[in-house]
Amino acid sequence: MSIAIQESEALLSRLTRAEKAQLLQWIAQDLGDAFPGIEAQPGVAGGAACIVRTRIPVWVLEQARRLGTSEANLLLAYPSLRAEDLANAWGYVRSHRNEISQLIAENED
Repeated sequence: MSIAIQESEALLSRLTRAEKAQLLQWIAQDLGDAFPGIEAQPGVAGGAACIVRTRIPVWVLEQARRLGTSEANLLLAYPSLRAEDLANAWGYVRSHRNEISQLIAENED
């Protein structure tokens, strides 16, 4: 266990319930923009957010969904995808709607 974790554990034991709740809120806000299973890397798909383990951009999946492709058909079309990946992608789309819409518009030309 790291020293930072040990020190945090000791501090946590001295906090009141209200202080722990406040700390939890701060941590949740700090992690709020993290999306498990989604990552953006420069040089991969133009830096667009993609499903981990793949080079499938989230915007591609969302565009397919907007055009009426079912989740079952997406899973068939992309054998490396799992249902969990789609759930993560849809969560990312909800939180980054403008970004996704812009990428779809840029790639329609």
